[in-house]
Amino acid sequence: MLLSLSIRDFVLVDRLDLEFDAGFAVLTGETGAGKSILLDALSLVLGARGDAGVVRAGAERAEISALFQIDRVAGLRAWLTENGLEGDEGQCLMRRGIDAGGRSRAFVNGQAATLAQLKNIGEFLVDIHGQHAHYSLLKAGEQRRILDAYAGQQALAAQVADAFHAWHKLARDLARAETHAAEAGVEQEGLRWRLETLAGLEFRAEEWTELQDTHRRLAHAAELIQGTQGIANAFDEDEAGILARLHSARTQLQGLVEIDPNLTGSLEMLDAGLVQLQETARELNHYASRVDLDPEALATAEARLAHINDAARKFRVRPEALPELLDETRLRLEELARLADPEALRQAVEGAERNYMKLAGQLSAQRHKASRRLAEDVSAAMQRLAMQGGRFEVALSTCEPEAGGIESIEFLVSPHSGQSARSLAKTASGGELSRIGLALQTILSGLSGAPTLIFDEVDAGIGGGVAEIVGRMLAELGVTRQVLCVTHLPQVAAGASHHWRVSKATRDDGQAASRVEPLDKPRRIEELARMLGGVKITETTRKHAAEMLGET
Repeated sequence: MLLSLSIRDFVLVDRLDLEFDAGFAVLTGETGAGKSILLDALSLVLGARGDAGVVRAGAERAEISALFQIDRVAGLRAWLTENGLEGDEGQCLMRRGIDAGGRSRAFVNGQAATLAQLKNIGEFLVDIHGQHAHYSLLKAGEQRRILDAYAGQQALAAQVADAFHAWHKLARDLARAETHAAEAGVEQEGLRWRLETLAGLEFRAEEWTELQDTHRRLAHAAELIQGTQGIANAFDEDEAGILARLHSARTQLQGLVEIDPNLTGSLEMLDAGLVQLQETARELNHYASRVDLDPEALATAEARLAHINDAARKFRVRPEALPELLDETRLRLEELARLADPEALRQAVEGAERNYMKLAGQLSAQRHKASRRLAEDVSAAMQRLAMQGGRFEVALSTCEPEAGGIESIEFLVSPHSGQSARSLAKTASGGELSRIGLALQTILSGLSGAPTLIFDEVDAGIGGGVAEIVGRMLAELGVTRQVLCVTHLPQVAAGASHHWRVSKATRDDGQAASRVEPLDKPRRIEELARMLGGVKITETTRKHAAEMLGET
């Protein structure tokens, strides 16, 4: 679970350190106070994309760190060890920084990490449900994803998609082979000539820079020898040399130090400079002795450069891109070799189709079984969410093979008793859609392995007694999971074990800043009263708030 979250200079937050407990916790506050900013910060440290816009105005960089307890998270410790990111026993510290220029750095347990690694870790630790998640329920792709997640068949669904793409790629190859057989033969001729030319060159990309450096050094060997020797001589030329004059100056300064010890520092700096200059003179002389005037080596380097440049001009690429062109040529020839045998391709297409249909059939069977269970679970949740008599169904219809499988999936709903089930998009009102979305999210969260569940205003569009039920549902989840919820409903907030209030204030420098504070019982009553009564809080609203908390 999440143990602590530290935020520095992120949007409206200048400095914030929070510690969390197990159970159900809520974040409340006025609109615009920054409630969702905290979840945005957590998302960032879990690998979400970020840019310079998240850095607080006037700050150099935003920093977010999150500490998680992971001793009960199956598989994560092994994953961290495999990736060289292990840390303290039973804990995982994740840190993300973004500077004002948009550059991002990430660390896991003190080791540099990629955003992909942060996301992988986040999938083990946190399941986030956004405040507009229920609107995505209207999309066919999301309905399919939900059913597969409920069935626990995401891996099989991914295999089906891969098998479909492999099948159709081979089918396209076969069509090209049958249509463009003559053109393929002509192309092969040209590719074989190019392959022979490039392979004979035996050129590596890194050789280009090395060859240019070698040629430049050989071409200017005389200039390099004359120049380095001249500089070395200027340092060490009898009494007129720089070193001789500096030694004389040192002798004079030594005498002055005996008069005033305050000059000791200057003498020490001069001594250090003399050592450096003497070493420089020796290095220059050594370099001059190693540079060779080698016309034969120069001619060899020039010939090599000419061959490479000729090939680059011939194939219209940069010289350093020739090795990549060689690899591309080999791959294309291999592909054309496959295309040259339509019968083998036809057999490959048939094999890929059989593999796809086998996997898709397995997925279809799992979907049909899971669809009945999902319909029952959501229908039961609808009764609790003031949709008595309502019914949820999952319709599966056979369709042409596609990456998503061999059936289309559609969620149907009958909001009230006596109504026939129709498409979710055509039947459910905004409030009903919110309730169905929340039911699905809580059901899926119950199946998720993530120890921390986050709900960002998923209760939008509901209120009254339904909101109280939602609070109880989240509290039930909080018995076995850590649940964090941003909410504007007092009925939901009253069901939490822990309550945080987010507020916005103006700092001394005139900038707005968000503040977060944990609430004890008296202040929690005040906050619930504010949520109930708005600007004007009366004793009646305070009494009502106390009743909601069972504090009468």
